[in-house]
Amino acid sequence: MLEVDTITVAYGEAIALHEVSLNVSEGEVVAVVGPNGAGKSTLLAAISGTKPVTGGDIRLQGVSIARGLPENIVRKGVALVPEGRRIFASLSVEENLRLGATPRADRKEAARDMEQMMETFPILREYRRTSAGRLSGGEQQQLAIARALVSRPRLLLLDEPSLGLAPMTVRLVYERLAELRSSGMTVLLVEQSVDLALTLADRLYVLHSGAVAFVTSAGSAADRRALEHAYFGYTASSP
Repeated sequence: MLEVDTITVAYGEAIALHEVSLNVSEGEVVAVVGPNGAGKSTLLAAISGTKPVTGGDIRLQGVSIARGLPENIVRKGVALVPEGRRIFASLSVEENLRLGATPRADRKEAARDMEQMMETFPILREYRRTSAGRLSGGEQQQLAIARALVSRPRLLLLDEPSLGLAPMTVRLVYERLAELRSSGMTVLLVEQSVDLALTLADRLYVLHSGAVAFVTSAGSAADRRALEHAYFGYTASSP
């Protein structure tokens, strides 16, 4: 479904991503992990069109989206849940969900999907008329995910959904994400925590200093030491 083909992204003279390649098949959950500054969020920004690539290509179902406008990429079926959630604090939960349905042409179907999101995330029904800014961090994260799903994406991009959340809340959010995986949703997940990523992902990429350092299937326990070395940037000669 998604092919990222040797993309390079720069901030001025600084190279944030250097010839990064990855792919996500339909119905697959792929995780990208790495330390702070590895380029994880930049990768999602490039895919969603909010950060231009300076080289390489990004294809969604065989069609290039590398230089598309963000709003056009949304219409093609890519939804981003950004780091820090970025919900509209002054709007109600229901109004936030309605914004997620903006790309949808059929308003009746969109309304049904909003109700379905409130079934999937019951706390949102309880607070549907409450200002989103009054929700807890975990509740806001559930709202951000639900808002993205209301657009009926082909591909869901998640940028560190556990960031800043208490352990119990992280567990709840990941339970909801596991339900999405079971439903066949295609997901590209960015996480700092390898352990969290492994609970959800089919495959895992390690980014380090803007480049892919390692790729493994989530069930390959034999690769764990190599994964950790790639994550922390050890060389082959490191102890």
